Amino acid sequence: MSKKVIITCAVTGAIHTPTMSKYLPITSNQIANAAIGAANAGASIIHIHARDPETGQPDQSPEAFLKFLPQISQKTDAIL
Repeated sequence: MSKKVIITCAVTGAIHTPTMSKYLPITSNQIANAAIGAANAGASIIHIHARDPETGQPDQSPEAFLKFLPQISQKTDAIL
């Protein structure tokens, strides 16, 4: 009997900033690419926080999320 596994990936983290890691995706294209890459690698759940593309600080506005969610939804079947 094989065991089923659910893989979750948080591509941006919640409190992280670019000063903590140069690899933190902050632009909408970087976030979309990271999420799509995680889904292609096997993640079935993608946890995402939007970012201000200039500062990398969290941005909770719906407009910020709309810059990348449609692209990720079109290219994966992951739960966002």
